Amino acid sequence: FVFKLTAAKQQDHFFQAAYLEERDAWVRDIKKAIHCIDGGQRFARKSTRKSIRLPETINLSALYISMKDPEKGIKELKLEKDKRVYNHCFTGTCVIDWLVSSNSIRNRKEGILLASSLLSEGYLQPAGDTSKAAAEGLSDTPFLDLSDAYYYFPDSGFFCEGYSSDDDVVLKEEFRGTIVKQGCLLKQ
Repeated sequence: FVFKLTAAKQQDHFFQAAYLEERDAWVRDIKKAIHCIDGGQRFARKSTRKSIRLPETINLSALYISMKDPEKGIKELKLEKDKRVYNHCFTGTCVIDWLVSSNSIRNRKEGILLASSLLSEGYLQPAGDTSKAAAEGLSDTPFLDLSDAYYYFPDSGFFCEGYSSDDDVVLKEEFRGTIVKQGCLLKQ
């Protein structure tokens, strides 16, 4: 899951992701930045808080920590769809149900806005074609309150096992280690 980026001064930079989806997300974001800069536009990450107008009382970081709580948070599951097994993930419906049960929101519509903010800020990641398509703007909302839309926490150890013969062979070794820098994993 390594890719190389060559800078204008012919400097090579190598990036290694923990899994395929993370590598693809990095490549997609870097391409967006390059396209933006080449077009003469200033590149800046848009803040979800401003675009969705979240109340200042909502702390996305604290909410994320609560969601990851081993006892009271969202349970990570092993889910199967379209001949693929998604490990360490959960459904969009689970996220909204958890937000409602934790009194973080008043209704499901408000939950979709909050979950969209978590997704846009990188606290949640889409897994699978349905949620990825929505996150890329092919749906009314970036986050889907559906039982077949899968999501995962970026530091969860998520990986997908494909059973399709058309897919590349996926190493089924799960990465474990200590995070020494965001995006880098020290393998034990």
